[in-house]
Amino acid sequence: MPLKIKRVYDEAEPGDGFRVLVDRIWPRGVSKERAAVDLWLKEAAPSTELRKWFGHDPEKFEEFKKRYRAELDAKPGVLDPITSRLGAGEVVTLVYSARDAERNQAVVLEWVIGL
Repeated sequence: MPLKIKRVYDEAEPGDGFRVLVDRIWPRGVSKERAAVDLWLKEAAPSTELRKWFGHDPEKFEEFKKRYRAELDAKPGVLDPITSRLGAGEVVTLVYSARDAERNQAVVLEWVIGL
């Protein structure tokens, strides 16, 4: 499965394939041209409440993963735009804006999709 994760502030590259922004809020200071996303899938992003509760606190990440997975499970088909492209053999890059490259929603989505 050609699934990648990349910070929206990093340069877009041809090898990124289909770029999907998985943030609920548009990244600060990034134009749509620079972001170069093919799809803004804010429906797959963590809820505002969950995002605020998590606050990117590393100690809360394991619980964040559980709560976020529960939110995704409550939205059947929300990841179909990603999984259908992966199933067709396309490269998909999940794009996020968080500073922490190891503990963010894109990392959780990669884990969920890979299950």
